[in-house]
Order: sequence, then C-alpha cells, then structure tokens
Amino acid sequence: MKTEDLRIIVTGAASGMGRHFAMELVKAGAHVAAGDVNEEGLRSLAEETKGLPGKLVTGKLNVADEANVVSFVENAAEKLGTLNGLINNAGILRDGLLVKKDKETGAIKKLTKEQWQQVIDVNLTGPFLMAREVAAKMVQSGQKGVIVNISSLARMGNRGQSNYSAAKAGLAADTRTWAIELAPFGIRVGAVAPGLVETPIILAMPDKARNALIAGIPVGKIGSPHEIWLAVKFIVECDYFTGRVVDVDGGACL
Repeated sequence: MKTEDLRIIVTGAASGMGRHFAMELVKAGAHVAAGDVNEEGLRSLAEETKGLPGKLVTGKLNVADEANVVSFVENAAEKLGTLNGLINNAGILRDGLLVKKDKETGAIKKLTKEQWQQVIDVNLTGPFLMAREVAAKMVQSGQKGVIVNISSLARMGNRGQSNYSAAKAGLAADTRTWAIELAPFGIRVGAVAPGLVETPIILAMPDKARNALIAGIPVGKIGSPHEIWLAVKFIVECDYFTGRVVDVDGGACL
C-alpha cells in the first residue's frame, strides 16, 4: 500500500510520536484523521500541516470511551470519504511498583487498582475499540487496509510497569490475533515496539539519569520519533507483512 493512498486515523496525535506520524503522513499526501484528548495540541498540529500535500482533520478522542470511539470513527470515515488505515498510538503511563516498602517506616505502598485500570483502559481497551470500529468500516465497504499498533519494549516486562507491560504484551498478542482474523478481508495488522524514544520526559531528565539509560542500549543512543516512523512506514508499504511485531529499540532486547 502506498503511504499517499492512506485514509487513516492516528490516535494520540497531539504530541510525541503520534504527532510525528500525522505530520509525515500529511507530508506524503495521505488524508489523516488525528485524534487526541489534547485539543490545543490538535489545533497547533492543524496549523503546522497547512499547505502540505495531504489533508488533516482533527477531533477530540478518548480511546477508552466507547461512545467517543464510535462517533470519532464515523466522523472520520465521512470526512475522509473512506478508511483504509489506523495507527493505534495513544497511551498513558501510571508507573509504580507492585508493592514497595518504606525503608524508614516499614509502611507498604501498593500499586493501586486505579493505576492499573487507567493504563489498561487507554493502552489495551482503547486499541481494541479503535481496531474493531475501523475494521468494521473496512469490511463493510470492501476496503483493504492496514492497522499498525504501537506496542513497546516493555511488553517483555519492566520494573515499575506491571500495568503498562501487561497492556503492551496484550496489544502484541492482539496484533497476531487480528492479523489472522482480518486477513480474509485484505486487512493487514502489524505492530512496532519502540524502546526509549526522545520525549519531553526523557529529554528533561538529569544528564546522569539519562546517560544511565543510554548505557543499556547497544547502539548507544535514544531513538527518535522519526526512526519509529520508518518502521510504521515499512509495515504500511510492505504488503507481505502482517501479524508480527517489529522491535525498534537500539538492540536493548538482545
């Protein structure tokens, strides 16, 4: 599939990787429906994409809200004419150890159910709802297409991220499941699993802490959103790719 032929939804598009994906798609000539809870970020994205070859429409989107997902996909299909793509990028962090003991008082602090559920709702249930609604549109219209899920290196398990690791592992498993189920309709499903990527949080870290993270990455650097985009673009454009996760982590999984 050619990138410029996409009529695609990008979730979590107001900032970070999602914003970069949306920008690159519009630059290539694709028609993009950008969704996020951050409406100010969406407005600035719309300003930045003016005059580019493609088309951008925006809308408030909470991927954990089923009614919002259904209405957003309906509106996107209407405004773009059809849908043949989805990038499931929206995600949140609510990190915490399963249990932690205070060294001075001995008090036990636990990862809360709220911390667990918030991450599962956005990072796993959200992609399920989006994929279900977009796939239904494609199947109904007979439109072939592609779904790209953004998983994570953390799907292997990561200290302080029981919730996030579970969600990203589940999304990797769903990638394979949906690829099998949707193949008869000409819909491919793949995933990208980034390692550490340049984000405001990472860039704001003290040099010592950031360098400690970099020391554990064989290629010796943190990834850029554009490097993750190149993997997304590969999945979109390679019609023989489906049901697999591409690790883009600088070798950190090795």
